[in-house]
Amino acid sequence: MIDGPPAATAPEPAPAPAPAPAYDERGLVPAIVQDAATGTVLMLAWMNAEALRLTRETGTVHFWSRSRGALWKKGETSGNTLAVVELRLDCDRDAILVRARPAGPACHTGKTSCFFTRVTEGGDQAGDPTGDPAGEQTDDGVPEAPAGDPAILARLAAILVARRDAATSERSYTRSLLDAGMPKILAKIAEEHGELAAELPAGDAAKVVHETADLIFHVMVGLVARDVPIDAVFAELSRRFGTSGHAEKAARR
Repeated sequence: MIDGPPAATAPEPAPAPAPAPAYDERGLVPAIVQDAATGTVLMLAWMNAEALRLTRETGTVHFWSRSRGALWKKGETSGNTLAVVELRLDCDRDAILVRARPAGPACHTGKTSCFFTRVTEGGDQAGDPTGDPAGEQTDDGVPEAPAGDPAILARLAAILVARRDAATSERSYTRSLLDAGMPKILAKIAEEHGELAAELPAGDAAKVVHETADLIFHVMVGLVARDVPIDAVFAELSRRFGTSGHAEKAARR
């Protein structure tokens, strides 16, 4: 028997083109930049089709300057670039959400975010309040997260990293733990775990909340000491969605 020519394989279907924004009459669309780790809104600028193309192709955010009438790469002169994590369109496709990882402050003033001025009924309040989760005041420049906002964990991680890396002799509680090293940190984690275990079965709900916050704080200090980013923990939790807990435990045996 003589084999015939191999059967032709069907060509791979071409990927669907990415949806295009609804540009305005100037060929522009507003682009809102959000810190992918903390959820903080960093800035707003404008993109045209070329800026969007460069952003997608290079992985670094590009904009169109309306004042200069030219393309510009964010951080080209300052070094404060924005690395793209994800691009999204809103429901009307007339605005782009850029989720990015900032390499330094996003604002030209040196602030982390351009949105540092609060507008209240009594007028404007300019400032960048940054209360330390350990009860101290901090100038680490990490934007405030509203109470109950899940981004508080990423903000806490950013403050802990800033305290670890600060070139100062100031002895904050966080810095004293990091300077004491892993034995001290582990002792505090064990202590806080014990206090939570004592309250969790039947303790007052407020005490359970308090002890849970203490335990999370000290675990995160341990992560910072090991240079393990909280994003890695978030990614692991995300990976587990849709996976049976029994299957997950079996896979790790």
